[in-house]
Amino acid sequence: MISWICGELVESWQTNQKFFVLINCQGLGYEIQILESFFLKLKKNQITNKEITLWIKHIKKEDSDLLFGFTSKDQKNFFIEILNIRGVGSQIGMGILNKFSISELINAIKTQNIKIISSVPGIGKKMSDRLILELKSKFKKEIQIEGEKGKNELEVKNPEIKKMVEDLQLTLQSLNYTKNQIKSILPVIVKETDYLTKKEINASFENLLKLAMNHLDNDGSNIVR
Repeated sequence: MISWICGELVESWQTNQKFFVLINCQGLGYEIQILESFFLKLKKNQITNKEITLWIKHIKKEDSDLLFGFTSKDQKNFFIEILNIRGVGSQIGMGILNKFSISELINAIKTQNIKIISSVPGIGKKMSDRLILELKSKFKKEIQIEGEKGKNELEVKNPEIKKMVEDLQLTLQSLNYTKNQIKSILPVIVKETDYLTKKEINASFENLLKLAMNHLDNDGSNIVR
């Protein structure tokens, strides 16, 4: 059973609505299906021939072995819980996580928003009802936390800046910075974007990424390899 993999990214590609990477790990090439958000990030930043780490769900079938990769353990665990629901296959599970973040899904489950869940291709009303019912019992703790933490989250009103901060989080995750490291740098990034906005200076993703990495590395935070 493969739990996670760390290796050199050889290439990434898209086949219909599926997204893949090929990772060289000690001379073996592992073909792994990934989420669209991570695929787009790799393409945007032209990340190749660099070491990446993915949490893996290994599904063994009679005629094939399928590997699904995630940038966080939470994504992997959520995917596994989705697969444990009767009638839900791996592609529907990937489709759900492609369309929504875990936070959005938890909120949809909490509010029993069938319309949101059923907007995923392949999911009808009956399956949406079943997903909400079963996931609500599995994620009681997360649903409670989601309802309590609102005031503690960073408030970014500008949608462009908010999207940039979200992209930055995903990139730092792909570079193997820890959750605590990323959480600690976000207020600095938001403050910097506010300063640049007031000075009527455009905040580029590349500059914010460099700022974040410089702060994290200078604080003695090492990338986990």
